Amino acid sequence: MDRCSGFAGLVPFGALWLLGFASIMVPRAQGWSKEGHIMTCRIAQALLEPEAGEAVENLLPHYVKGDLSALCVWPDQIRHWYRYRWTSSLHFIDTPDNACSFDYSRDCHDPHGLEDMCVAGAIQNFTSQLSHYREGTSDRRYNMTEALLFLSHFMGDIHQPMHVGFTTDEGGNTVNLRWFRHKSNLHHVWDREILLTALADYYNKDLDLLLQDIEGNFTDGIWSDDVSSWRHCDDLASCINKYAVESIDIACKWGYKGVDPGETLADDYFNSRMPILMKRIAQGGVRLAMILNRVLGDSEEGFATPT
Repeated sequence: MDRCSGFAGLVPFGALWLLGFASIMVPRAQGWSKEGHIMTCRIAQALLEPEAGEAVENLLPHYVKGDLSALCVWPDQIRHWYRYRWTSSLHFIDTPDNACSFDYSRDCHDPHGLEDMCVAGAIQNFTSQLSHYREGTSDRRYNMTEALLFLSHFMGDIHQPMHVGFTTDEGGNTVNLRWFRHKSNLHHVWDREILLTALADYYNKDLDLLLQDIEGNFTDGIWSDDVSSWRHCDDLASCINKYAVESIDIACKWGYKGVDPGETLADDYFNSRMPILMKRIAQGGVRLAMILNRVLGDSEEGFATPT
């Protein structure tokens, strides 16, 4: 059995899902900020092969006009709704304090110990669900549109380093500090503060300009030699675990390191962490495109079946 199939049956899909999309238009920042998720999904959609791109457009509600990024924040918006409370633990992974490691069997569970209920398990589960689209199955257990949106969002979350953080401080959420002149916390710094500061200081708050720089860095810039390794994936479970390991490693070396509660983080922290954050957004987008091309495209290349 797919180790992530344990919560597939809990998915409360029904006829009201479209109302959920249409009724929420004001996002709340969870995971990457709204801007981070938008860029991850725009990067991915631009890299889709024709058949996968057509499938994504067909799965999206008509009112977003084929723009995946318009709904990439949706899983954050509905996570506290009664119908979707079960998804709350799927946005992150809590690891043992200061262990600076990720182990799926040890760490991928919700606060009640239910296995596979973490962002790594969610990515595998929704990828598996979405694979039924290309197979043409009539299996009505799965809502393919929701599977697409959850997968796209969670691929952003797993690349946000503080979403694979320490248990006691909730991934830095309880590490209160100041970001330049205002109050914040360590998790929020990585979710939003670094990105918004970069937009304000270097891009005149123009998200498109920032996105152009990120895309330039992996198409023919400083990360271009790394893109093939980002895309490489034979076994999906192993790849997802790798993404989580990368995040906890960055969280330890660049997120938590040298940070004390109550201190002020400013230029030194911002300038050294900004390139890391931008690279994680790029990796998330490239890897999301890789998965969508595999499960929705016309290629015969798939993922190894987990044992």
